[in-house]
Amino acid sequence: MKSQGRIELHLRIRVHPGGGEALRAFLREAMPFYTAPGGITIELLQDRADPCRFIELVTYADEAAFEADQRRVDSDPGMIALLQRWRSLLAEPPVVEVYRPADV
Repeated sequence: MKSQGRIELHLRIRVHPGGGEALRAFLREAMPFYTAPGGITIELLQDRADPCRFIELVTYADEAAFEADQRRVDSDPGMIALLQRWRSLLAEPPVVEVYRPADV
């Protein structure tokens, strides 16, 4: 598939009360693994009105990087283990949204 520019994955999450630091600590540990393939950056945004709500913004350089990472999510034992740990920090299921730049 031809590259169509960057892809953004927005993971809208809520942690348990007081769980923000545990999430930050987890991401500090996991980010080197998450970004190891290259072409992937991760940013954490916190809701100013609700300290338990966050958006993990995962940006892929292109469609190929996104697709390769999705395969890793489905089959890599290290990634599967990290995602299980991540889910244990959440107070509710995440909302996953995938965006790409729109022509204007």
